[in-house]
Amino acid sequence: MKTAVSIPDDVYEGAERLARRTKKSRSRLFSDALREYLAHHAPDEVTEAMNRVCADAGQAKNPFVSSAARRILERSEW
Repeated sequence: MKTAVSIPDDVYEGAERLARRTKKSRSRLFSDALREYLAHHAPDEVTEAMNRVCADAGQAKNPFVSSAARRILERSEW
């Protein structure tokens, strides 16, 4: 676990207020915030996670779902 971080005073104070309001520790708040930031700024990781979920779900083919998806894609503007 790493603990050395320097942040501007105004960001720290805002985090303090939010931590108290949400009843979270500062560490938890900063960790949650950074985790969310990374998720938004690392799209390759999100894509990899989605690919793992799809692979785990299997490749079961449903004719109705395939047909509906095809019709939706045909009507969609690319």
